[in-house]
Amino acid sequence: MEVRVVETEKERNDAFHVRHMVFVEEQKVPAELEIDEHEDKAIHFVAYDKNIPVAAGRFRVLSELAKVERICVLRDYRGTGLGFLLMNGIENHAKQLNLKGTKLNAQISAVGFYEKLGYRIVSEEFMDAGIPHVTMTKVL
Repeated sequence: MEVRVVETEKERNDAFHVRHMVFVEEQKVPAELEIDEHEDKAIHFVAYDKNIPVAAGRFRVLSELAKVERICVLRDYRGTGLGFLLMNGIENHAKQLNLKGTKLNAQISAVGFYEKLGYRIVSEEFMDAGIPHVTMTKVL
């Protein structure tokens, strides 16, 4: 498996396809909320199993932080370590940009995953797109 920083239109469409499958189809997030006004400013990532897109994410640079968003892995690839590989690629890219840390809004069901990566909860629980979340941060 390979994680890539999106550089082509095809890679961007592959990332959007994975996001659509996970967020819109599986989690029933309205499509109009899933693609937002930050797409053109974000740095996108897509992971492939051979040539098949299977995971995606993005981050936006906010001051000295990478605001990590839209992390998703297709159902059949969960529990394989792909999520860790994706996050490692994202964090390494943030370090290359000399960012000091990362911040993300984690779905409650994913908090344990992010804690294993060294993230800590810094907010109360809140709702986003009808799904409970908390804000988490990590120093790079």
